[in-house]
Amino acid sequence: MELRLIHHPEGPQRIALEAGTAAEYLVLQDAAGATSATDWEIQLAEGARLQMVFLSLDGDTLRNCLRVSLQGRHASCDLAGLCLADGTQRMDYDIVLMHEVPQCHSTQLFKNIVGGQAVTRFDGLIKVVPDAQQTEAYQANHNLLTTETAKAFTKPQLEIYADDVKCSHGATIGRLNPDELFYLRSRGIPEKEARLLQQLAFCYEVLEKISAAEMREDLRQKIEERLRKMA
Repeated sequence: MELRLIHHPEGPQRIALEAGTAAEYLVLQDAAGATSATDWEIQLAEGARLQMVFLSLDGDTLRNCLRVSLQGRHASCDLAGLCLADGTQRMDYDIVLMHEVPQCHSTQLFKNIVGGQAVTRFDGLIKVVPDAQQTEAYQANHNLLTTETAKAFTKPQLEIYADDVKCSHGATIGRLNPDELFYLRSRGIPEKEARLLQQLAFCYEVLEKISAAEMREDLRQKIEERLRKMA
């Protein structure tokens, strides 16, 4: 499965996977001062598999609106994203994921690190129609605030009209773990580096979804550089 990179998408974007096909996409948004509003229309036919990772690492105002439709049995969709926001930046994700037929699977994992006076928003809906039995759908949004003035708004939602399903959703908003910070400091690590290590650890779960090892390492370094600037 070839990894396809989409750098700074603009305007409407459409992904349609035919029956039995598989695709992996990486969406990279990392231009300081950039403003972007992108609408994604995604359709998966029978047995199609999509893995898609969004890295919103820099930009003034970024908005990604996704409409995903699982239209064939045994289709699967794995969405993940990481936002790094500081200053007065604003980064929004608006996701509607439709399970329209039985026996499909979807996962969503979106993480935000928010500093300065930045604001992030996550609005995610999973909808399971009456005939979409044996659906499995999972959604999580986790937010790490590094300043008192940073804000994260999260609204995970489930709309389920079938009774034979496995679905869950959840969200967290928190700060760096003081016990972990104390442990790192007790090992002689300076506070600034300890905080950086905590934030990198928070990012890894999303980064690990990128299959290409060399690209994953390049992006880890880019994320580390960005976090150092945010400190």
